[in-house]
Amino acid sequence: MIGVELRLMLCRRRVWLCWGLLCALPALIAALLAGTGIAPAPGQGGAFLSSVMSNGQLFPAAALAIVLPVFLPITVAVVSGDAVAGEANAGMLRYLLVRPVGRLRLLLAKLVSTAAFVLLAVLFVTITAYVVGVAAFGFGPDAAAGGAGAVTSLSGTVLTPAQLAERTLFTVGYLALCMLAIGAIGLFFSTLTDSPLAAALGVLAVVVTSAALLPLEAADAVERYLPTTHWLAWIDLYRDPIAWSAVREGAGVQLTYVAVAFGAAWANFATKDVTS
Repeated sequence: MIGVELRLMLCRRRVWLCWGLLCALPALIAALLAGTGIAPAPGQGGAFLSSVMSNGQLFPAAALAIVLPVFLPITVAVVSGDAVAGEANAGMLRYLLVRPVGRLRLLLAKLVSTAAFVLLAVLFVTITAYVVGVAAFGFGPDAAAGGAGAVTSLSGTVLTPAQLAERTLFTVGYLALCMLAIGAIGLFFSTLTDSPLAAALGVLAVVVTSAALLPLEAADAVERYLPTTHWLAWIDLYRDPIAWSAVREGAGVQLTYVAVAFGAAWANFATKDVTS
């Protein structure tokens, strides 16, 4: 069942369109920066954008910061919202369940398919941004302590290419987990309605509400539990020493959302009449 869902996901044109658009936006920004030679001043613009013109190896981090607030959650909302609601809307869900396929097994397959989508989305953005960044801005000047290809961390220390690659992989995993939490919420909404659009809008409503509450002092009591609170904790991976406590707390919150949202989706889907 999981293999079938993965193949269906990879064969859908809208999935590849989402991946293509996610990769196109950072590439466009890199072209503008390289063409104009104008970079944001330090502290302005997206994270790392002020540093990429001196070292293209940092552009993957800048690209992830660009797509994270809006574009990545939208694509996850669209794909996860379609997971069950799309099948129900097309009239295929009742035929799937007539076959000897348990509802829990089907829902798990949908979650795994969503997880594959978000992981590949983050990976594609990272790989595309690295190729585009190095092509547009080069590897940067040699760092005295790190040799060729070394980069300077946000704390001013020198990172070797191996250290940078390791931290980038951690970033990919962390952001994939954050987006999986959004995908699990989308899966829950997808079991509530037969409309993929309504399910996607429900996910976006959660994201927008969470983002709107963050700057409010009145929401301080719940701030650490909001889904978007820890989205930028990965930036600490590019500092020395790494603030692992913030990353671990963020990962714990996202895993909780995955478990709770999937449990809610299962509770609703297990009793939902989809065959009438």
